[in-house]
Amino acid sequence: MNYERIWAILRFILTTLFLFIIWLLFTATTETFTLIFGLFASLLTAGLTYHIFLPKHQASLNFILPNPFYLIVFLALMVINLYKSSFQVAKAVFTGNTNPRIVHFRTRLKSDIARTILSNSITFTPGTLTLDLNDDHLVVHWLLCSTIHNKAAGEKIKSNIEKSLKRTLK
Repeated sequence: MNYERIWAILRFILTTLFLFIIWLLFTATTETFTLIFGLFASLLTAGLTYHIFLPKHQASLNFILPNPFYLIVFLALMVINLYKSSFQVAKAVFTGNTNPRIVHFRTRLKSDIARTILSNSITFTPGTLTLDLNDDHLVVHWLLCSTIHNKAAGEKIKSNIEKSLKRTLK
């Protein structure tokens, strides 16, 4: 059996399991008929959508499963960024020194999951809000903009988060 066929079967199984777990959470029952119907519905839906749920170009577990050590480092970095940004935004609001801008920049991250986590991390950090994520292009509203050059602004916003995510999700 070739690698692509194995990955297709694995994607189908993972999609079915995910859908069945969601079914169990929403129905909150263990009646036989409900379980059989949920399994059948999960199998049918997975058969139609597994190629969308886990794309073929992300045929590596490194795209899905994070490195545990770097995940802890990433989470610690996010907590540090959260507090640092909170104090910066509070100071800027109290002093009236805000400079809001919309900046456009690209990310070097390859997986859709990593890009989504990056955009959500940027939004989670006070003073920044991701407005759009399209492939590798991000549009961000930055409250404390210190440069009008998009590439430099992007590096200031995403630099340490992107580097940490690159190590966490290869």
